[in-house]
Amino acid sequence: MGKVRNLPEWFKMQRASGENYSRLKRLIEQNRLHTICTSGNCPNKGECWNAGTSTFMILGDICTRACRFCNTRTGKPLPPDPEEPVRLAETIRLLGLKHCVITSVDRDDLPDGGAEFWSDVISKVREINPAVTVECLIPDFDGKHEYLDKIIAAGPDVISHNVETVRRLTPVIRTKAKYDRSLSVINYISLNKKTAKSGFMLGLGENEQEIDETMDDLLRTGCEILTIGQYLKPSPEHMDVVEYVSPERFEKYRESALEKGFRMVESAPLVRSSFHAEKHITGG
Repeated sequence: MGKVRNLPEWFKMQRASGENYSRLKRLIEQNRLHTICTSGNCPNKGECWNAGTSTFMILGDICTRACRFCNTRTGKPLPPDPEEPVRLAETIRLLGLKHCVITSVDRDDLPDGGAEFWSDVISKVREINPAVTVECLIPDFDGKHEYLDKIIAAGPDVISHNVETVRRLTPVIRTKAKYDRSLSVINYISLNKKTAKSGFMLGLGENEQEIDETMDDLLRTGCEILTIGQYLKPSPEHMDVVEYVSPERFEKYRESALEKGFRMVESAPLVRSSFHAEKHITGG
């Protein structure tokens, strides 16, 4: 792997500071919670935490998969913490959130991939915060419908699962995950009358035709909300960036995706799965 390249001038990240940032950081630490903002080294952490929003990551911070784009630790996870659902729900209450985003590491070590735990978390968040809207960014659960059904039955407002990249590059950057399996997961979410959302990264070596085909594949699944962002190499050990895509091209992809029929599209260099996720509920 090569060195991490210098970022282009259009990458301007908001400084991680301020009252909201400090309060959120303190609550997360006090309640022994994890966020993909930290584990995934998200470039929007400053902006989102300053605004008092975060993407909470359940089931620990150690993943059973080792995808070449992801900064989350890989290894043998600890057993699920039965008190985590309550701590998360109480943190959401203390923060006064109107919308929350929840994701998780992959837990291939668990018999159901963690689906039952996911259901418990959503239910507890709903119980303690009845007015909050919930988005879940889920693993593929090996595409098993009986596990996906547990998430769907818990009643989140949006269920997201990322294809991450184009078909050709999927075996290169993802480990156990499969492109068609991810499409089938998104399709199953849509068929069960839930708002389906997905996203992918640019800058890994994909071409224009592959980007267009990925949009079409997602649209056919019933995906309504699409996010497109720039891949950023989190460490020298990760996949190299092939290209930094300009903001103008990201805007072109946004317009193309809307013309194709997606209901909402976020497309810009710093866009990530949960970026401005509250707008995907309100439509604002």
